Amino acid sequence: MSVYEHLFRRVLYPAYESGLRRRRTLDWLAGYERDQWLAPEQLRALQLERLLRLLRHCEQHVPWYRRRWRELGIAAADIRSLDDYARLPVLDKDEIRAHFDEFKADGWHERLLYKATGGSTGQPMRFGYTRESNERRTAVMWRGYGWAGARMGRRTLYVWGGAVGEPRRLHQFKDRLYHAAFARRMLNSFHMTDANLGEYADAIDAYRPEVIVGYVGPLVRLAQWLLDNRRTLARPPAAVLGAAEALHDFQRELIERAFGCPAYNTYGCREVMLIASECEQRHGLHVNADHLVVELHGAATSGASGEVLLTDLSNYGMPLLRYANGDLATAGTETCPCGRGLPLLAHVDGRKLDAIRTPDGHLLPGEFFPHMLKDVPGLRRFQLVQRRLDRLELALVCDNRFDDASMAYIRRELAKVVGDSVALECRIVDELPLTPSGKLRVTVSALPPSSS
Repeated sequence: MSVYEHLFRRVLYPAYESGLRRRRTLDWLAGYERDQWLAPEQLRALQLERLLRLLRHCEQHVPWYRRRWRELGIAAADIRSLDDYARLPVLDKDEIRAHFDEFKADGWHERLLYKATGGSTGQPMRFGYTRESNERRTAVMWRGYGWAGARMGRRTLYVWGGAVGEPRRLHQFKDRLYHAAFARRMLNSFHMTDANLGEYADAIDAYRPEVIVGYVGPLVRLAQWLLDNRRTLARPPAAVLGAAEALHDFQRELIERAFGCPAYNTYGCREVMLIASECEQRHGLHVNADHLVVELHGAATSGASGEVLLTDLSNYGMPLLRYANGDLATAGTETCPCGRGLPLLAHVDGRKLDAIRTPDGHLLPGEFFPHMLKDVPGLRRFQLVQRRLDRLELALVCDNRFDDASMAYIRRELAKVVGDSVALECRIVDELPLTPSGKLRVTVSALPPSSS
């Protein structure tokens, strides 16, 4: 542990988080650190206790559940196990949008914080959460990232999506100070091209991070460039953490050869933040079962893929019970030798978004488009298809809030990344095509093999 890491963990972060911001993140982290070593049956009992408490709250204080459960003849007292819980209706984005205010608990309307999802299933959605649930999510993130060595205060470089729009200079200055205090450097993966990959490698060498965290696609692309150019980093990091996309075995092997260190998989979504992550054993992804209920709906047999359903056990302000986030995952069938009692995911099967290419060497990860489009007024769903290097086809399902300014924003933000090398054809449609399994692919690369 470096001197700065020790100082940050023991002095600076507690002073900022507990003193200045008056948040209980460190208290929650201490509790979660203890929870992880409980036996599996103890963790299941703890999870059920927290779930039953949340269900009673929903019945008494959340209008949508009061009304819907009464219509279905359901009472919170009837739910005594996770098997009972699994008989409650699945909650999807359309239901939340249609009854948004009804999901807010009595007395919480003016106290909620809000975010919007990136819409990786093509359906951006706004949701509310409480201050406590946000603090707990941060604590769980620190715990999970810490398993792979990405501890608070450790020198970390992020290959991540940058801000869209035009942040004010003061906001940019505050961001720089904030990241510097946390000992981290941010590299915008949306600006990555064939021509500037060397600049990303130079930035890593200049910063000499102990840990690198990034979107899987850009990390793989940079790893391939390092290997192709026989370039090694001046000081290899201790770990690389992949996020936002599933990390496949061949990608892991490529990253590890290029960066000279172990690569770790993580899984999260904007609605609840970190869902599961690998520990030092890399024997599967530990599910944060003391913080969430994660179900794999429709997984008929052990080892089968199922639809991910999420319940945040601490969000009492706008509880989303059995929320389907649009991903597929497979449960682990073995026990991790690390000794933690948290259950495992073998792998995450969803989120295989196609990358988009341009004639001048850009390779945009699929996450760019949900990230860019998530706050466009009136945009309900979208799908981007690439059939030629020099043209993109963007189909938009909109409501009456979508106007000329919305369209201008889309064209302007895309042009910042791809310039004038690609024509954008936009069309308003009533519906978007689904895959045979009923999923909507947000970005579809239909380029012939010779173009990719």
